[in-house]
Amino acid sequence: MATIGYLTTAQFDFGAIGMVSAECKRLGIGRPLIVTDAGIRASGLLDRLKESLDASLGFEVFDGTPPNPTEAATLAALERYRAVGADGIIAMGGGSSLDLGKAVALLATHPGPLVQYAAVEGGGAKITAAVAPLIAIPTTAGTGSEVGRGSVIVLNDGRKLGFLSPHLLPKVAICDPDLTVGLPPMLTAATGMDAMAHCIETFLSPLINPPAEAIALDGLAKASAHIETATRDGKNREARWNMMMAAMEGALAFQKGLGAVHALSHPLGALHDLKLHHGTLNAVLLPAVIRFNAGHVGDKLSRLAAAMALPKGADVAQAIADLNGRLGLPAGLQAMGVPRSVLQSIAEAAPKDHCHGTNPRKPTVEEYLGLLEAAW
Repeated sequence: MATIGYLTTAQFDFGAIGMVSAECKRLGIGRPLIVTDAGIRASGLLDRLKESLDASLGFEVFDGTPPNPTEAATLAALERYRAVGADGIIAMGGGSSLDLGKAVALLATHPGPLVQYAAVEGGGAKITAAVAPLIAIPTTAGTGSEVGRGSVIVLNDGRKLGFLSPHLLPKVAICDPDLTVGLPPMLTAATGMDAMAHCIETFLSPLINPPAEAIALDGLAKASAHIETATRDGKNREARWNMMMAAMEGALAFQKGLGAVHALSHPLGALHDLKLHHGTLNAVLLPAVIRFNAGHVGDKLSRLAAAMALPKGADVAQAIADLNGRLGLPAGLQAMGVPRSVLQSIAEAAPKDHCHGTNPRKPTVEEYLGLLEAAW
């Protein structure tokens, strides 16, 4: 069992879910609200969590997390939190449930409206240490939200905004690769590419943070070596362990900032009628953004290629596109159902996203449109 104390504490190994009750007691949580989604309930994973909880814990469940977490769902979960007298949160699921849990933990102790705490509204300074205690249990290997300081929520006004603060870090992450064994192939591939996008974008970010870059390269190496095995053989425990570690490392590293991939995937993910998967969007957008940044990152592309075990001089962007193809992911945004008619509005929204500022080369609206066209 590896106990990792970088930013937050992570209990990481097969069987780690058995530590949830002890962590609740350590944090003083006596009546947690479990924030999850209907799919986790249907899969039986919620039952596994319940079985691991001590009888003395009076837990309640909110399973209304949508695929892209919303302000409306946050308020519904908050109402449940207050109604049952909860004193902490256990968020279980993919990045959506973990991000929703963070937003509930924020509003449980801070006055509304939620929008005032958004990064683009200058709200980070308003988030205090009073955030309700949160335990995060990922069931996919992708977002890394279990060790991230951010939450991304679709607000009632239609914007998909990030909420960033060290106080939003879960108090502990329970990273049990066994919870991902048997994850469907396409979800494994899409969430795995999300982890790879985090590692790549944060490594390319111009901010100076060598420890984060070292973590990003290690995460990228693990994901590159194991994502195809994990997708092909969902029960391969070595691949599952390494993909969960890669996802966690990607999020540990993106304290350094992300970039244009996420500046585009956030507004795309806010398109209400399409329900686009965040990791799949990142995978599809990544090759075009790498090519756009290529002349502005020094020797970093060669270092990425080395981490991915590519031949010297290999085209990293093409290698990512080829990997997407081998994994069975869509070839472009059009294949995901994105109509060309929305590209202009997405391009206009991207520079307003909190990830825009840490891209190595700052795209204009016209250049964002060009990236979307290249990925379409």
